[in-house]
Amino acid sequence: MSAGLTRQALRKQPWSFAGPFVTQCLAAALVSGALGASSSLSGARLDPAARQVLTESSIPEMATLFVVVSVYLTALVVWLTMTSSIARQAPDIALVRALGATPGRVRRAVAAQAAAVAVPATVLGVPLGALLARAWLAGLTGHQAIPPGVTFHPSRAAFPAALGITVGASIVGALIAALRPARVRPAAALTETAVPRRRISLVRTAIGLVLMAGGVALSIRIAGGDPAKAGESSFFTMLAMCVGVGFLGPVLLRLAAPLTRLFGGTGALAADNLAVRAKALSGALVPLVLAIAFALVKVVTHTTSVHVRGVPEPAARVWTEYSGTAVYVAFAAVAAVNTLATVLLARRRELAVTRLVGASRMRALAVVVCEALLVTVTALAMGTVVAMVTMVPMLHGMLGTWTPYLPTGQLAGGLAAVIGLVLLGTVVPALVAMRRPAVESLAADT
Repeated sequence: MSAGLTRQALRKQPWSFAGPFVTQCLAAALVSGALGASSSLSGARLDPAARQVLTESSIPEMATLFVVVSVYLTALVVWLTMTSSIARQAPDIALVRALGATPGRVRRAVAAQAAAVAVPATVLGVPLGALLARAWLAGLTGHQAIPPGVTFHPSRAAFPAALGITVGASIVGALIAALRPARVRPAAALTETAVPRRRISLVRTAIGLVLMAGGVALSIRIAGGDPAKAGESSFFTMLAMCVGVGFLGPVLLRLAAPLTRLFGGTGALAADNLAVRAKALSGALVPLVLAIAFALVKVVTHTTSVHVRGVPEPAARVWTEYSGTAVYVAFAAVAAVNTLATVLLARRRELAVTRLVGASRMRALAVVVCEALLVTVTALAMGTVVAMVTMVPMLHGMLGTWTPYLPTGQLAGGLAAVIGLVLLGTVVPALVAMRRPAVESLAADT
């Protein structure tokens, strides 16, 4: 039965696995590229002076850190993307549970889906990782961060290591995503496929508050420690708080939903939709907040340092740290776009009914834009909070200032990037969902 559920999901909704596939592909690329870069750095023929420079640059440790971070992010992002995929399978899961499938069978089916997608993703990701690692080493050499004698050589362990890490982390993420769908009672599951739950879980809210409080406490502790290690430790602060935002997401979106009523009737309809789909859309808050917080902490740390000291940081350091941040943001962006697109495409029937009762295609699209703007505002607000909590104590310890500095041009560029990312995950799928007449779309979705 679990094998049948796996085949049904892969055949019926292959597009819903786009998020896990891209995530696993990025993870495989990161692992294989980091292993290749690490072996190239350790095996380079350098004189003692050049080897000493390379050792002091901390670049080899960064390559190892990429592998560790890829495991965390793969499990986290696959959990988020698989949650969206499982939501699309809710009717099938409810039926197999009603026919006698145990929770263990459902969990095994979901884990098998993640593993089946991970294999081709790894096959594609490993050569991509070699190309990225070659470009990364070339960039390090060009910015004089490492000696010019280092050239890229692929690692023999790249494919088996990438496959093991990608499949293993993906299965962990998928099993976490399947916890509730697997154990829910069949009757309740069948009911929820027709009427989404609107009740906010007190346990979920409590966990979110604990994680947020834990992130604040960890940030305060980091601020009193070694400033040289603050940057590495801040990753776990941000991660804890971003996951906390995910648990609090339904509450945050429902609290912010009335803001869309400022746009009149269209905004009122968007507010009602958000009240019903707050839990589904909250899955996009974790990666969005993660991307915003990562980018803000890294960029503002550099701009504030330059502003306070009046001396530009070495180009090699800036390029190295920004390249690592770009990897983290890419993971988060994939999860955000996939979650938003999956939720939107699941509403094809709703959009068709809205058009049948008299709404034009533009009116329906305007409702989607209102919802997207509210998600964007909520993500920006929480991402800024997470970044400030993480960064301000760190800046005080490193630079003696409590005031972050970010040039207006970079702020505007960041806002445009976030808005564009959310619109990509909502407006584009909405246009795809409404490309056919409403009657045809409704018949096809029945």
